[in-house]
Amino acid sequence: MEQNHMEMPKIAMGAWAWGNDGTFGNTLTEEELRPVFQTAMDQGLNLWDTAYVYGMGTSETVLGSFLKSIPRESYLVSTKFTPQCADPEVQNAVTAMYEGSAERLGTEFMDFYWIHNPVGAPKWITELIPLAKSGKIGKIGVSNHSLAEIKEAEAILEKEGLHISAVQNHYSLLNRSSETSGILDYCKEKGMVFFSYMVLEQGALSGKYDREHPFPEGSDRAKAYNPILGQLAELNAGLKEIADRHQVGIAQIPVAWAIAKGTLPIIGVTKVSHVEDAAKAAKIVLSADEIETMESLADKADINVIRMWEKEMK
Repeated sequence: MEQNHMEMPKIAMGAWAWGNDGTFGNTLTEEELRPVFQTAMDQGLNLWDTAYVYGMGTSETVLGSFLKSIPRESYLVSTKFTPQCADPEVQNAVTAMYEGSAERLGTEFMDFYWIHNPVGAPKWITELIPLAKSGKIGKIGVSNHSLAEIKEAEAILEKEGLHISAVQNHYSLLNRSSETSGILDYCKEKGMVFFSYMVLEQGALSGKYDREHPFPEGSDRAKAYNPILGQLAELNAGLKEIADRHQVGIAQIPVAWAIAKGTLPIIGVTKVSHVEDAAKAAKIVLSADEIETMESLADKADINVIRMWEKEMK
């Protein structure tokens, strides 16, 4: 299949929670998610991000059940090779995982295909080369990579006439290490799209949660964020002031910030309202003063939100 040249939306729809892994503490059904998918497509938010590791195929299977019912040229899909899930008995694990994802998603072509993290690098980026040359990948991406690791992967690909087109890292008001490390500038210089994930810190920057209204117990989000909700109070109050000024919800402001910083945020969507908020966020124009205020308040909070599977980018 030829590369899909449709214009990308400003925001990607994330299906991480569609393969529930304990992060959100509940199980979502296809029936619940179908209106979420349809609303996104109706809003022109047709770039979908998933991975085999999200529920060990569950997220891809659910997303694929929706994608298979619409024309291939109407959407963009992004999925990943996760090194920790590679089958050691398979000669080419990257191709094997790709083919499994392709079957579940119902497509022979991935608009974006990622090496999910640098574990085992540069073995996996090298193993990706034949697959990329086969024409089954539109854009090669690397996720959770440091600047040095991105450059290493790029050098390997360049020898084969290929290149990295996208980088996907945790990037939010509370974690700007991909900015301070020079990754964002490098992406701009090289024409790579920077996908920012966890922009809302899984809801901690949505205005929905505080010390009086914590995350429901029993989820990884509760463990990670409930202890620091008090430290986020001033930042969330600042976000509310800016949101009120723009007549939008608090959750839309960190997303608008990520877009203003030149990134393409991935927003996890499990409800129709999440999609509607994302569509509104894409239209917000923040002032330089508003951006400075948000970043100052975030720095003042002085919180480390690097999760166990991540590292600070240096």
